[in-house]
Amino acid sequence: MVAAGGDGTMVQRVLVVDDEPDVAFLCRVNLEMEGYEVLTADDGQTAVEVVGAEHPDAVLLDIMLPRLDGWSVLSAIRADPSTAEIPVVIMSAKPREGRSLEGAIEYIEKPFSRDQLVRAVRGAVTGDASET
Repeated sequence: MVAAGGDGTMVQRVLVVDDEPDVAFLCRVNLEMEGYEVLTADDGQTAVEVVGAEHPDAVLLDIMLPRLDGWSVLSAIRADPSTAEIPVVIMSAKPREGRSLEGAIEYIEKPFSRDQLVRAVRGAVTGDASET
């Protein structure tokens, strides 16, 4: 869902899901500097609830989370017709090692640069992600 900013421009909302406060904070700050409205969740179950209630324009999702892992969150997002089309970018400290994206549009490995973060999120919200 795109919200109107204070100056009438449309602001894209991104949900950042990470149980490491420092990572979530850095993602939030960097994305806010790019003009995104950032929502956060620190566990998988909360992420599913926020996606269902808020319908963000994209989700930046860690894999290793308490309560519900990132793959299960992704599966829940894809299973709900009202959220199935929301683009999801996976972020993880574990290398992808050929694993399928299982419905995500991109996989970025931690630690990632600010440019990698912004490029992945921008690609997700504009539909220009690599989908590899």
